[in-house]
This record gives sequence, structure tokens and C-alpha cells, in this order.
Amino acid sequence: MELRTAVSPRDVKHYTTERLREEFLIRDLFVEDEIKLVYSHIDRIITGAATPVSKMLKLTAGDELRAEYFLQRREMGVINIGGAGTIIIDGKSYQVGFKEGMYIGMGAKDISFESKDASCPAKFYINSAPAHKPYPTVLIKPEGEPESGVVIVKDENKVELGCLEDANHRVICKYILPGQVESCQLVMGMTKLEPGSVWNTMPCHTHDRRMEVYLYFEMQQDAFVMHYMGEPSETRHIVMRNEEAIISPSWSIHSGCGSRAYTFIWGMVGENQAFDDMDTVDMKDLM
Repeated sequence: MELRTAVSPRDVKHYTTERLREEFLIRDLFVEDEIKLVYSHIDRIITGAATPVSKMLKLTAGDELRAEYFLQRREMGVINIGGAGTIIIDGKSYQVGFKEGMYIGMGAKDISFESKDASCPAKFYINSAPAHKPYPTVLIKPEGEPESGVVIVKDENKVELGCLEDANHRVICKYILPGQVESCQLVMGMTKLEPGSVWNTMPCHTHDRRMEVYLYFEMQQDAFVMHYMGEPSETRHIVMRNEEAIISPSWSIHSGCGSRAYTFIWGMVGENQAFDDMDTVDMKDLM
């Protein structure tokens, strides 16, 4: 597990491009037959991925957590951005398809990942946060019919925003949040930009009470996203490619503009779970 420390906005003002990428960018997440994890001191979030191809992958705590098992004191959200796969939790198997997710509550001990077809492997993207109590483990589907142990994303949690004229026509699909899938602090979902739109989270905002991580995907090999971060009066940018993630501290804006449409997964942890608790930044105030 890679460890990253917290950073001060006063220091970030002096970072080179290389240093910015070193501190905030997470590359090479989806490595065949490996689980890759990055532990950030910023609200203690763990960002990672499990990519089983030829074998089943078992999630372990590692020495870094000083725990008997990974979710002894944590909770976890997972969204699959690859082929069909299976997540086995304490002996129970969950079939997780493309863009389907899971919330796994504190106390789950044995967690493993495998793919249905090695030629089209699952790509399980992971966000994990400290937890104080167990909540039910559930499979989350954007669409479908309700069934035992499965949560279907509610219509009110599929929000269409923006317009083509502003190049930010997008659909937000909220997976883990109060009233739908309960958690201690993790909030997680996915935003898809419609064809012709390239801007996300614009006008931008900060939220001192939560940090956030973005994973950009569904991008062609030659495409990129210019991810904007930093204080509103001291913005910086990081060039991001397909299936790369970015850590966004509470004091930082988090917005992006791509060379073409894309999709991103957002995960938030921190003081509260209020999705709309944000401090908006007027477009004229960005520098």
C-alpha cells in the first residue's frame, strides 16, 4: 500500500508540475492480477483497484493498517468499470456487472475479487474510509428491479445538469448516500458527460468539510482531461489520462475539461454526507 501525506495550500503554490503529479495523481491503478491501494492522510481515504484476470484476488489489511483484516475499522465502496465479475464477502458471492457497485460495511472479514471472463476482466475501483459502526452490505445497480440485498439507484438520485451550449451537459448518478445506501461517512457516485460536453463541476466549488477523489475513465487512448485544482485564487492543472485518479483536498477546487466527453467516479469522505454542502466559486473569481 502506497502512503501519501497531507499537504498545505501554502506549499502547493510552489510545486512544480512533477511535484503536483507526485502528490495528487494516482496512475496505473488497474494492474492485471493485482490489488493496488493508495492511503492518503487526507481524511484517511484509501483509493485503489482490484483487477483479477487469471486468478482470484484477496483483499488483506497489510502492515500499514495495523488491523486484523481490511474492514476491521473501515467501510468500502466499489464500482466495476470493466467486464462482469464477482465479489465474495465472507463466503457470499455478488455478481457485479459494468457500472454496478457495492457498499461493504465495517466488519466484513474475507473479501475476494474475480472476473467472469479473463479476456474481458472486471475492474473494481475502490474507495475506503474509516468507520465507526457496521451498515448493511449491498449490491448497487443503476437500473433494474428491486431484490433482496440489491439497491436500485432512485430516480431522484439520477440528476441531469448543464447544457450543450455550456459544454457541461451531464448526468450524475448517486450510488452511496444517506436515504439510499447508508454509510458512516463515504459518499460515492458517477457522472457521465454527454457527447459534445467536456466540462465537469463548473462553476466549481470547494467544501471544507469533505475531501474528494475523482477517477476519470471511458476515455480514448489519445484523449485527456485537464483537471483543475488549487485554491480559487491560485489554480493549478494536472493532465490526466484514462483510468487515472486524483486526490482533491478540502481546500481545493476540483473541476476538469476534457478533449472529448468522458465519465468519472467521485468519492467523498469527511465531516458530513450532505451532497449539496459546498462553497461555490463565482466564475469571475477564478485565477
